Amino acid sequence: MQAPRKWYRGLYVQVLAAIVAGAALGHVRPHWGEALKPLGEAFIRLIRMVIAPIVFSTVVVGIAGMGDMKKVGRVGAKALLYFEVVTTAALAIGLVVVEVIRPGANVHADPRTLDAHAIEGFTGAARQLKTSEFLLNMIPSNVVEAFAKGEILQVLVFSVLFGFALSTLGERGKPLVAWIDRLGQALFAVVAIVMKVAPIGAFGAMAFTIGKYGVHTLVSLGQLMAAFYITSALFVFVVLGGILRAASGLRMVAFLRYISEEILVVLGTSSSESALPRMIARMEALGCSRSVVGMVIPTGYSFNLDGTSIYLTMAAMFVAQATDVHLSWGERLSILAVLLVTSKGAAAVTGGGFITLAATLASTGRIPVAGITLLLGVDRFMSEARAITNLIGNGVAAVVVSRWEGEFDREKAMRALEGLPPLAQDVPDAGESQTP
Repeated sequence: MQAPRKWYRGLYVQVLAAIVAGAALGHVRPHWGEALKPLGEAFIRLIRMVIAPIVFSTVVVGIAGMGDMKKVGRVGAKALLYFEVVTTAALAIGLVVVEVIRPGANVHADPRTLDAHAIEGFTGAARQLKTSEFLLNMIPSNVVEAFAKGEILQVLVFSVLFGFALSTLGERGKPLVAWIDRLGQALFAVVAIVMKVAPIGAFGAMAFTIGKYGVHTLVSLGQLMAAFYITSALFVFVVLGGILRAASGLRMVAFLRYISEEILVVLGTSSSESALPRMIARMEALGCSRSVVGMVIPTGYSFNLDGTSIYLTMAAMFVAQATDVHLSWGERLSILAVLLVTSKGAAAVTGGGFITLAATLASTGRIPVAGITLLLGVDRFMSEARAITNLIGNGVAAVVVSRWEGEFDREKAMRALEGLPPLAQDVPDAGESQTP
């Protein structure tokens, strides 16, 4: 019998300790903390280098494995419908909470005195963030370039088409599908190796954040941050928890415990992408259909940004309150309607959150775009909550759509949540992906 693993060797403990140590170092020695920025960036790059090929292999094998193209369309439609409904709920909750707490009411900032030069890069990109541009950006002009630049939406579009094509080939396409499946297994093995240095990446990223911006930054706009964190928690436990319970009978607390390592990695790196490969494998191990997971998780990273949606609503209304712009309820609802569209572009470009916010404020004609400079100091501290909420939302989406399709194994899920080994029939063979 194999001896139990030492508690301190668990990734959960190591990443948590690294986050605490990084925060302490950044506070005590800010310059040292800033100098450690490359550690966090290096870890995120290591993960990002395999995201595009993992999305490709997962989506292609999932679609080709479905066989029935009607099922592919049905799963895609259900996923998008679910994303839109939940995103709307996230936007609405953000609006209600920010109106109740009113964190910007006592700021009284004069837009004319704000440093608009600090946000020129965001406002310039925001002018180009149109629906037509977003849709065109989904289509790669060069497939190799899409993989090289890590453009997930473009890789996703190509992967769907490639999966369709292989499915139409029938028996002739099966050898290539098997080869791509084995490629995916090798990529997950790479992720398993990379995750061993996750504590180092989390340490560097947290040390840089605290060292660069300082703990004092949290105090200056603490009310907005507190409101955002409270709203995110309510959304996760009340909305997503209710959906998860109704769809599968699973409890949110148990689900969060199950993906705790992924949550800590996201907390340390402020990037939900850092956990994407592991989430795909985790949701399969939880009893979700492999083909459904292969479509829902990658698509959700672009279309199901619950945390980002909450942030965008609260940030827009905070700027309005801080600059003493009084909006009617009709104008507030119109901002919600605009965000339903613009929030989908938040993952398509670098700095997407700020660019989307700038584009939304510009579309109102009432709220000064320069007001987002008020958020520059604390945005970095709210990115962790955004990324974690996005991660949890996509995990719940995989369970819901799998259950909706009648392809969710609840017995397997309960064993996974209780930390029990999978049953013999659930152990993947050489032709299936494995949890890293």
